[in-house]
Amino acid sequence: MDYESLLLKTRDHISKLTSEQRGDYCFHNALHTNDVVEATEEMATHYQLNNQDRFIVICAAYFHDIGYLFGGAMDHEARGAACAEAFLKSEGVPANIINQVKGCIVATKMPQSPRNLLEQILCDADLFHLGGATFEERNKLMHQEAEQYNQAKIDKNDWREKTIRLMQQHQYHTDYAQHKLNEGKRINLEAQLKKQKKNQAKIEAEGDKLKKPERGIETMFRITSANSQRLSDMADNKSNILLTVNSIILSIIVAVLLKALDSNPHLIVPTVSLMACSVTTMVLAILATIPKIPNGHFTQEDVTNKTVNLLFFGNFYKTRYDEYQGAMNKAMDDKDFLYGMLTKDVYSQGVVLGRKYKLLRYAYAVFMLGLIFSVAAFCVAILIAK
Repeated sequence: MDYESLLLKTRDHISKLTSEQRGDYCFHNALHTNDVVEATEEMATHYQLNNQDRFIVICAAYFHDIGYLFGGAMDHEARGAACAEAFLKSEGVPANIINQVKGCIVATKMPQSPRNLLEQILCDADLFHLGGATFEERNKLMHQEAEQYNQAKIDKNDWREKTIRLMQQHQYHTDYAQHKLNEGKRINLEAQLKKQKKNQAKIEAEGDKLKKPERGIETMFRITSANSQRLSDMADNKSNILLTVNSIILSIIVAVLLKALDSNPHLIVPTVSLMACSVTTMVLAILATIPKIPNGHFTQEDVTNKTVNLLFFGNFYKTRYDEYQGAMNKAMDDKDFLYGMLTKDVYSQGVVLGRKYKLLRYAYAVFMLGLIFSVAAFCVAILIAK
């Protein structure tokens, strides 16, 4: 059998299939196939294979990845073996040779499982690039192809970890590949490990720069802030109640009692007392709800000294966005600054609540005592008038 002519027919057949079945593969393409064929020929020459064995392993090299064009990466070896079988049968190749070609192709399935020298040669040729000078370039193409196949972005650090695991677990099977490629693979692996170590050091440095609060600390600030907001809402509601009730009382005083004072002079004292009580209560309730707003600016010195609370709108509402963003970025990069702002925000809320509830206490005390005094005064005035 003229194996050289058959190899030429094989090459032309693969070229035809590649042109007809266009696949979007940036790694498993004609370039990779040619690289594997060249590596296979190199090792076939080294081991001085006879014509039949040479044909078997080189033919398998041509077909080993053709299955990608007929269904993608999953089980592509089996489809490649089937394509090789169909072609070789049409060329009248004996069954024993066909089976050996198929055996070489199937052996390349990861993890590789070669059973003889021919299968070992193809397995080593398929991963020749792991120990070659073009490893970095070929690995990037492999990464790109994996993203296209999965239709999702794969983080380069995750891909690097997978590559490192592959290189650490992989072993060349032939003495020739071990002698020629092991050193190159070691260098390529060390380069990947160095990048991984550099990335881990970067992550650790960023983590040391700003360690995120633990769940307990986050819960503490969240609950404290929520409680403060709830207490503030309660204080505002109490102020509204006092304002509403005393507004009604004042309306009654103005509409009824003031008009009756000319004919009922004995009601002057209790009326004035009730009016003073209501007005004083309303003033205290209003003071409890009046907000205090700072000037809305902060200086670069405040940021440098970490004395400004960037979480309170009153400190930045008049500041330009780029200045505020720069200050916030600095705060988020500084654990002490960030925790300091959260602590200051909780403290400020407490101070405001203390002022509100103090004024409300005075307001309720004035309203209660004034109401009692006024009612008593009305009773006394009515008894005297009788």
